[in-house]
Amino acid sequence: MASPIEQAIRQICDEKGLSYEAVIETIETALAAAYRKDFGEKNQNVEVEFDAETAGVRAFDVKTVVEDILEEELEKTEEERKAKVAEREEKITELKEAGEEIPPELEEPVEVDGPTFNPKTEIMLTAAKEIDKDIEVDQVLRQELDVPGEFGRMAAMTAKQVITQKLREAEREVLYSEYKEMENEVITGTVQRREGRVILVDLGRVTGVVRPEDQVQTERYNSGDRTKFYVRQVALTTKGPEILLSRTAEELVKLMFELEIPEVAEGDVEIKNISREAGSRSKVAVWTGDDSIDPIGACIGQRGTRIQTIIQELGGEKIDVIEWSEDAEEFISNSLAPAKVKSIELDEEEKNAVVTVDGDQLSLAIGKGGQNVRLAARLTDWKINVVEEGKTVEEMQAEKEAKAKAPAEETEDKPEEEKVDEEKTEETPEEEKKDKEAPAEEPEETKEDESVEAEETKE
Repeated sequence: MASPIEQAIRQICDEKGLSYEAVIETIETALAAAYRKDFGEKNQNVEVEFDAETAGVRAFDVKTVVEDILEEELEKTEEERKAKVAEREEKITELKEAGEEIPPELEEPVEVDGPTFNPKTEIMLTAAKEIDKDIEVDQVLRQELDVPGEFGRMAAMTAKQVITQKLREAEREVLYSEYKEMENEVITGTVQRREGRVILVDLGRVTGVVRPEDQVQTERYNSGDRTKFYVRQVALTTKGPEILLSRTAEELVKLMFELEIPEVAEGDVEIKNISREAGSRSKVAVWTGDDSIDPIGACIGQRGTRIQTIIQELGGEKIDVIEWSEDAEEFISNSLAPAKVKSIELDEEEKNAVVTVDGDQLSLAIGKGGQNVRLAARLTDWKINVVEEGKTVEEMQAEKEAKAKAPAEETEDKPEEEKVDEEKTEETPEEEKKDKEAPAEEPEETKEDESVEAEETKE
């Protein structure tokens, strides 16, 4: 039956996901630090062996055997080193006073030509022969040390701190290795919360980060939502592994095709290229060398079931599946789907293509805001100009410029017309005053009638 301390070690291994050997190594490092604290000497390189079954501790002073070096040579080398260090410190001080940047080479350790000797980790051959006659240069000499008694309180605290720190480092290494293998793959996570413009995602044992440039503007990430993400990068930091996730990467579309379409996963259907505007539309060029397989039909599935699953995972983003072709003209024609192409003129040197379409297909070929032709150009790696049948590129460009200028001219002319109307309708204050003071003129007919009535009354 395992001892209580061994059972405790096994429990830590299960909780932290660490190996038994890693935990034992951590304990031995902590005990070596505790030994140096209570019983160690200045030039001892202490290593400890720990037996988990008996809780026994053995300490050793471990040194590497080197050739004999004269003390005068060591002193000379040390003086040269100190002189170089002093010279470097003077240069650094001068640069700081001048406000200049310190070069990286001045911050590197000082190197001196000549023999060096570290008494803590090395022992000369003559001294080593006195302990072990058979020892040779470059061999390791292990001298067992006495453990006088129990460790003191300070040594125990030192050991505890070392164990805690080493276990955390080991756990970080394990997590980093685990998620490093998932780099450039799709992973499912739960949205935790938003911190500023960054979204934190719970991946189980660690938290992933979705930066603003990796977020789709049309998507809403609510707490508790389970979503698929592309693992863009896994880096090891002092706080543990940092996992950068993305919802905008083109690789996410490719990996979703591999997850949902068996022919793509098995390699029967190959994805040649992808162009994407995340949240809006993607174009995927597929190809197969097997004549019995329809590459577009395999990706779409029966009644569109396969492609609809991918669209839902991408938040409703539209996907055009295009058949890839070695023939550039055919590939460009396919890439502009759903528009129908009449003819294509290619400039191989400039990689420029002029595509002619019917008038009713022009807006469909260009797409909303030029999206369709823009995605087609990225997909094919050709510069594509779409023109209406019977017109040239220059005429189309002139019409485009004229349409762009027309709204500007209307906005410039509109205030002048309104001003003229206001001048016609508005009256000056003086004119209004005259209108009010002037008595109203009676019609001539009424005046004649009044005179006739006056004459009749006199008679």
